[in-house]
Amino acid sequence: MRIHSYEKLWLAASMVLIVGFIATITYGAVGLGIEMIGEEDETVAPNEINDDERFGEPRVEQVGPNEYEVYVVAQTFIFQPDPIEIPANSRVTFYVTSRDVIHGFEVPGTNINSMVIPGQVSQLTVVFDEPGEYGLICTEYCGDFHHEMEGSIVVEPADEFDLTELSVEAPDTVRSGDEVELTATVRNGQLEELETTVVAEIGTETFQQDISVDGKAAENVSFTVNSDVLGEGEHDWSVTVDEYEEDGSVTVAANETNNGTVGGDSS
Repeated sequence: MRIHSYEKLWLAASMVLIVGFIATITYGAVGLGIEMIGEEDETVAPNEINDDERFGEPRVEQVGPNEYEVYVVAQTFIFQPDPIEIPANSRVTFYVTSRDVIHGFEVPGTNINSMVIPGQVSQLTVVFDEPGEYGLICTEYCGDFHHEMEGSIVVEPADEFDLTELSVEAPDTVRSGDEVELTATVRNGQLEELETTVVAEIGTETFQQDISVDGKAAENVSFTVNSDVLGEGEHDWSVTVDEYEEDGSVTVAANETNNGTVGGDSS
């Protein structure tokens, strides 16, 4: 049977299109690193999220060199955490679940797009090559304010990224003559050791201490000043570690005698 040259051309073009379609589908299903949720995949009951070791504290966690996991909880009408801060040129796996209804988890302009179903955990693995801020939106109708459900993913240069957390315990009020003590806790969420400086200001007093915090560990630092140095009244305090800061105030109150008067003996 003789096949016309035009028919050969169309047959060849059709085969190219078919191969192209198969390659595109295969790449979308396998090459992008996105997997469909199956019966064997992880689950978490929506009413147990607060007690779950992964989702009870939505966060970014380093699990290996240049490898991170992000635990995200979607609920009407927010994502937690927000913003999500991750380093560029690192392998990042998102684990996303819902606290209430079905949500979507999409970063426009990327291959991050998944349905988030209560009781199930969606898993997406990606690498962001370029630093910048990316929008995050819900793509499944979840209620009256669905259109306002959005967040962001901030991709930072690898050499500027850290997982430092700062918290401070401080009294609200002390009596004149007592000590004012600030206790700062510096947590290092990365695997590498963190070397940094803690700076504290209490009223007009300034303190500074260099510390080293092991990977996946925390270090406590205390700063103390006698309230008589500050004087009676309200005094501001602040504690900073790199770009992180906590602040507040403490009131130095006058001493009271047993008969309820203020200051020294009464007659």
